[in-house]
Amino acid sequence: MKFQVNRDVFSEAVSFVVKLLPQRNPQPILAGVLIEATDSGLSLSAFDYEASARTTIEATIDEPGTILVHGRLLSEIASRLPNAPIEITVDDDGILLTCGSARFTLASMPVQEYPAIPEVSGDHSGVVPAEDFATAIAQVAFAASRDDVTPVLTGVQLEVTGTQLSLVATDRYRVALRDIPFDSGVAADETSTTALVPARTLTEVGKTFGHSGDITVSFSGSGDREIIAFTAGNKTVTSLLIKGNFPPVRRLFPEQTDHHAVVNTGELIEAVRRVALVLDRSAPLRFTFGQDGVSMDASGTEQARATESVDATLTGDEVTIGLNPQYLLESLGAVKSEFTRVTFTSSDNANKLSPILITPQTSGGVESFKYLLQPNLLLR
Repeated sequence: MKFQVNRDVFSEAVSFVVKLLPQRNPQPILAGVLIEATDSGLSLSAFDYEASARTTIEATIDEPGTILVHGRLLSEIASRLPNAPIEITVDDDGILLTCGSARFTLASMPVQEYPAIPEVSGDHSGVVPAEDFATAIAQVAFAASRDDVTPVLTGVQLEVTGTQLSLVATDRYRVALRDIPFDSGVAADETSTTALVPARTLTEVGKTFGHSGDITVSFSGSGDREIIAFTAGNKTVTSLLIKGNFPPVRRLFPEQTDHHAVVNTGELIEAVRRVALVLDRSAPLRFTFGQDGVSMDASGTEQARATESVDATLTGDEVTIGLNPQYLLESLGAVKSEFTRVTFTSSDNANKLSPILITPQTSGGVESFKYLLQPNLLLR
């Protein structure tokens, strides 16, 4: 194998494919990046049996071939090379990389032991605006569980119905939901397609493809090998779906929204950050929503205490509740609106605290982002 390639293009391509690889891989072979030089260009791929990344770039191919090289090492080298074309050749001594006066000799990993990269058949696919999709992922993925004990909660549920794609995540204490347009290119029908995607993989997709114009989302495979693919330009990411039934969290969202408060999002974020400084890590923050605004009261260790209030407009009776400040801050950061509406829901169970519903306060229209947060018990 022998080829020449632009340094910046090559570095960006290697960085993209290694980004999804886990920091510690139980199988050393999966730490490799597969580089295939053909007449049509240079293809770089990475795969760890769950997620894959693949991109094709332009290069001058002198001798076609395929090599497997340690991905993170290659990425670090490529990012620090001088501003000159890269040439890579393979001989009996290994893989020789030259760039200007810099020369590296890298070990070649056994290509024949590398697993086959998943192929996407695109049985069912559609297009979403990249910016909307990236924003939706950022608004929802943080609410997924980080505890692998319940795998279905570590994913984000993607639901396609007609011309709409919904993203839903929950960790039992909160639920985040966002709807965006979905163009399947055919007449809209009401049949539903769902895919439970690992939140970590989906977050990387949002960061990588956020400014790519449009993203093609494809669902394919069956049984234990169901996969989803995201393609934008010359880049594709695939992910094995999480098996299991995602909880029916949509029914938790209330229909009645008469009892609510409207507050400036930025002011509430800053106040919560300050007051929460005195709290123990897991302690709730006391909120009182009244006619004069919303007041916060925090009592911590060593007699530390903090109070603050911000303006709010309340419709309905005064309410005092305890909320996890970090969960609240994450939701407020996802609102993407100057003002936030906090709705107090009602419960049929008198012994159970009712969740609060957080949405952007906008003029008219159906709200596409909703966040449901379960209050904490206040012990005083």
